[in-house]
Amino acid sequence: MTTPQADLAISAADIRSAAALLGGVAVRTPLIENMDLNERVGRRVLVKFEGAQHTGSFKFRGAYNRLARIPDDRRGAGVVAWSSGNHAQGVAAAARMLGIKATIVMPSDAPSVKMGNTRRLGAEIVAYDRARESREEIASRLAAERKATLVPSFDDPLVIAGQGTVGLEIVEQARDLGADITQMLVCCGGGGLVAGIATAVKDISPNVDIYTVEPEEFDDTARSLKSGKREIVPPGARSICDALLTPTPGNLTFEINRRLLSGGICVSDAQVRDAMRFAFDRLKIVVEPGGAVALAAALSGLVPARDGDLAVVVSGSNVDHALYSEILSG
Repeated sequence: MTTPQADLAISAADIRSAAALLGGVAVRTPLIENMDLNERVGRRVLVKFEGAQHTGSFKFRGAYNRLARIPDDRRGAGVVAWSSGNHAQGVAAAARMLGIKATIVMPSDAPSVKMGNTRRLGAEIVAYDRARESREEIASRLAAERKATLVPSFDDPLVIAGQGTVGLEIVEQARDLGADITQMLVCCGGGGLVAGIATAVKDISPNVDIYTVEPEEFDDTARSLKSGKREIVPPGARSICDALLTPTPGNLTFEINRRLLSGGICVSDAQVRDAMRFAFDRLKIVVEPGGAVALAAALSGLVPARDGDLAVVVSGSNVDHALYSEILSG
């Protein structure tokens, strides 16, 4: 490796361990190639479609890796997590599989499809006002009162390692397709998915350039990568990408990402909408706004020029029906 990883929160060995644990439990999601996409982008593009994962997003991977490692004598107290929806569903699904009670702190304005699915999976929902209340404080208080295990949405080594299995699969599947991946685009909220992917991929292929993609008003990771310190999203920022509205990078994730990533890219909501329509019309897949940002960056020509093939992670498919209908009709 060109970049030392020994002093970071996780290692490639942690991700291989997560992959072994998730084998036969998580879905090995497809790596899709499409002629129309290659033509529009002007190079070979491979799309990792995590919408095919349990609960419709990559979040199940990290949630299951975290919950499955809780000691038997602590499982009875349950788990508490916070999430705008995808981590909530991942934790709820993993908890149901493992026989653990789950409580999720969710914003009251979370997409109804995500709240409904979380309840359907058996989790208790505690709603909060994201403009006035701290989800971390609420969840931490509940966990302390119940002596439950706290399951952060991204800033946890076992969660990050679980998400990193996406990267392992991309490398293996690309090799089977005879692809030469030189660049990857990964959506970024708190940074757990890209931190895990980067740890896995850089261990195998150190010369791959990996970029975060964020909504333009939630560009905290892109700015943080430039400044070398954790930046904060200013008050009043808005985006349709509900899964990526994290105000600042995680402590653990940023330390990994500043060491391993090549930079950050930002896209507008209009570009996200275009990507969602393209995914539906040409790729024949449903993509939620936050899951579409990396595809949007590729379609909009925002990727730095480099020879070789491009991998794009589409991270989830959980979009409210009304919003999706409006976007497709736009």
